[in-house]
Amino acid sequence: MKIWLDGGLRETDAARISVFDHGLTVGDGIFETVKTVDGKPFALTRHLDRLTRSARGLGLPDPDHDEVRRACAAVLNADPVPLGRLRITYTGGLGPLGSDRGEAGPTLLVALGESGRRPDSTAVITVPWTRNERGALAGLKTTSYAENVVALARARELGASEALFANTVGQLCEGTGSNVFVVLDGEIHTPPLASGCLAGITRALTVEWTGAHESDLPLDVLERADEVFLTSSLRDVQAVHRVDDRQLPGAPGPVTAKAMRLFDEHAGADLDP
Repeated sequence: MKIWLDGGLRETDAARISVFDHGLTVGDGIFETVKTVDGKPFALTRHLDRLTRSARGLGLPDPDHDEVRRACAAVLNADPVPLGRLRITYTGGLGPLGSDRGEAGPTLLVALGESGRRPDSTAVITVPWTRNERGALAGLKTTSYAENVVALARARELGASEALFANTVGQLCEGTGSNVFVVLDGEIHTPPLASGCLAGITRALTVEWTGAHESDLPLDVLERADEVFLTSSLRDVQAVHRVDDRQLPGAPGPVTAKAMRLFDEHAGADLDP
């Protein structure tokens, strides 16, 4: 496997960043996870646009899209896989051992890992911790991911693949690495961006292709929703068959199954929608 680091391809064991990189010392960085199909990235333009939005939200210089595209192409050409996870990481670069940034400029890292197709349905849990919809990092895809690590570990302990958060006012928000949708009386709803959730690429495409509504939803909507599903770059659209102790038999239900089909059809017709 080859990794792109600061201007060129490197062997895995030669790709090293400084122990003083701000992405390591204080989590001062952003990232994107891009699905790749037969060596080609899916929705790369949307991912790069969000990378820029996250950079601006964090106060980092705008990433050079041409450079990132070259890096992605080089990594994919070096090690094409049928289904992959392409990780773009962009950090504050070398800095002091504190929150102040240095002057060296950002670090760009692109790596690829092979992935497998997800199951059609999964189990999720809710967790007692909240997303802060008014926080400085709300809606940004940053490398400050520790609370997601903790929540996902809790989910794994309970036989689930994802943990769902409410925000500080008790509204359904998002998962550790996914957006959440519910079906109520045949209609699809998902929390609005004002809830503090990430503006997921797959979320946006699912809203566009299914006509889903962005709605303020209490966390307990999960106790009465007819169907629940998740979206993310590697999940695409994935049904939920259990929320905490509540079983949703027959998942994927008819509305979710249609959403899955629509997503597959549209995504198959255009790799950069």
